[in-house]
Amino acid sequence: MNKINLSAYNPITDIQDNIIFANNGNVVLCYEGTLPEIYSLSEKDFEDIHGAWFQALKSLPIGTVVQKQDIYLKKVYSSEQLPNKTFLEKATHDHFKGRDYMEHRCFLFFTLTKNKALNNSKYVNPFREISKGIVQELDDTIKSFIGSISD
Repeated sequence: MNKINLSAYNPITDIQDNIIFANNGNVVLCYEGTLPEIYSLSEKDFEDIHGAWFQALKSLPIGTVVQKQDIYLKKVYSSEQLPNKTFLEKATHDHFKGRDYMEHRCFLFFTLTKNKALNNSKYVNPFREISKGIVQELDDTIKSFIGSISD
């Protein structure tokens, strides 16, 4: 059985702005999104958001993997920014001061897979050694991928 020295093989080659270059040839673009609360939307607003998502995902290159990750953090509300002068303002300030709430953060990851296949063992295993020619080969593909995601 061959042993792998994990410190010699880093799964992430480089990070530039919101772009991750993986050792296995994959390129991942990361974005943080701000989404409205679902019950705060009217039916038309919900359909408009759905249409925008549909158009955006339809125009992605073939083989793009999209992952949406929602993170909920339990936080304590600070009412320092609320006004505190009149009786009603003081009551509102005292009511919300120190209350727990859930902060929602949404992250989108767009992955351009090398060779359009995630099943291949040399792309699944981030610690497997890959030839250096992948970087030059993917340069034009990465530029077009970043352009399509930005659109």
